Amino acid sequence: MLNFTYYNPTRIVFGRDTIGQLSELVPAEARVLLLYGGQSAEKTGTLAEVRAALAPRTVLEFGGIEPNPHFETLMGAVAKVREHRLDFLLAVGGGSVVDGTKFVAAASCFDGDPVQILKTRGAAITQALPLGAVLTLAATGSEMNPTGVVTHV
Repeated sequence: MLNFTYYNPTRIVFGRDTIGQLSELVPAEARVLLLYGGQSAEKTGTLAEVRAALAPRTVLEFGGIEPNPHFETLMGAVAKVREHRLDFLLAVGGGSVVDGTKFVAAASCFDGDPVQILKTRGAAITQALPLGAVLTLAATGSEMNPTGVVTHV
């Protein structure tokens, strides 16, 4: 076996009834964009719990992030961030929502055409908005890595 050191500055809060901790983990002055996919997070009550934990912050929502999220869809979220001067992103969902939120975090701060982020494999990113994730299923590990899938044709 080879020796190694692994450093990953991702904080993970895991377990029952932990969504309430968002009130402490998300800065009190944050202007939040809540991103999610279809309606499962709504149907299960997860979005209601998240909304309650984030009160009384300014919280706007962007739903409809599809599997292997489309660039065009995510640019709608970028436009919302820019228009409302939001400064914190919270993904609620699985890997595709987290992947899409990573792109939105970078694209919202990007001065050029955000498609360049995809074409240069992120090399042009110099800053990004802070983000968090409330996972609704364990699958891809997207919350633990710096990459993501975004569909652009």
